[in-house]
Amino acid sequence: MKISYDQATDSLYIHLTDRASVDSDEVQDGVVLDFDANGALVGIDLQHASQRVDINNLSVSKLPLGQLQAA
Repeated sequence: MKISYDQATDSLYIHLTDRASVDSDEVQDGVVLDFDANGALVGIDLQHASQRVDINNLSVSKLPLGQLQAA
């Protein structure tokens, strides 16, 4: 899983897998779910992210961090 933020578009994207998205569904204004060819959820796009969440504060809890990588 990877989380990325694009300051230019104020979009926070949670990549759940490396599989390509072929379909999207806006489930709420500014919240888009991306699905692969099999209908599995592959990502979550949160538009206007700085208005919805504190993008300057990320915490992780109870995750196995053995392969933690910074990009």
